[in-house]
Amino acid sequence: MNIAVRVLLTLVLLISAGLIGYDMAVYYLYSPWTRDGRVRADVVTVAADVSGYVTDLRVRSNQIVKKGDILFVVDQARYRIALADAEAEVATRLAQYQMLQQQYERRTKLTLNLSITPEDLENAHRQTQSANAAWQQAIADRDLAALNLMRTEVRATVNGFVTNLNLQNGDYASPGKGMLALIDSDSYYVDAYLEETKIPQVKIGSPAAIRLMDGSPDLQGSVEGIARGITDYDNRDGPQLLDSVNPTFTWVRLAQRVPVRIRITNVPPEVVVSAGMTCTVVLKDGAHPQIGASAKRVLAAIRYWFTGETVASAQRGEGG
Repeated sequence: MNIAVRVLLTLVLLISAGLIGYDMAVYYLYSPWTRDGRVRADVVTVAADVSGYVTDLRVRSNQIVKKGDILFVVDQARYRIALADAEAEVATRLAQYQMLQQQYERRTKLTLNLSITPEDLENAHRQTQSANAAWQQAIADRDLAALNLMRTEVRATVNGFVTNLNLQNGDYASPGKGMLALIDSDSYYVDAYLEETKIPQVKIGSPAAIRLMDGSPDLQGSVEGIARGITDYDNRDGPQLLDSVNPTFTWVRLAQRVPVRIRITNVPPEVVVSAGMTCTVVLKDGAHPQIGASAKRVLAAIRYWFTGETVASAQRGEGG
């Protein structure tokens, strides 16, 4: 092998290595993928709407629940008594209203100015209206008492998983105070933190492959949205609300990471997904050529230069 051929082969190898390095840099910098992904989910804080001691806890930690399932029950004794009292009040107010209504109807049949004065007739009418209003108020109070009794059964508002359960029978529930956390199983998504150099390649609706760190089969998803703002830690408001600009500048500029939300569309049956997991996200649309593509093109050009044969014609010859 003469020196010219050796030099040529050396140059080909060097050029191929440089092009492979170039492809690797381009793929790393601009193709829409990241190892910095996090699985997220909506967390519902479950709280009682009424106060009282928890008398019946019906779930355990990590249990799957369906929307409408009873999670726990608050002591119902006082609310049953309140409902019974409200129903008795409704009956009392109804009887009073009916009595005054009958009196008013009888008085309307009397001769005006002879048997009853206009003022007495008007007072009877007002008393009937007042009794009717009191009856309607009693009905509202009864409905509220019934609602409070119903709310002693605290139910799941979404399908999901009970997590980190610390609630026990005998704990006191206060209105609005969180008692347990429920992870919405229908809300799992991924926040992929992509460098700003890759954002131009991200398209809404693009399919995405989601790879968890546990080595399980890929999850499938699609791009749902791109965050339109992140915090700038270098520039803060200074005195008189003016920008406080950091005067330092480093030679190495790190690309900011912008959150891209990925909606999970398919999860293999054997894969367990938990909020907080780390994952790698690869967007299939907008990816740059694969590593080594430039080197392959150069080698094809060299082959054509020496033999006059293209890759396509060579493949046709092998197929024939």
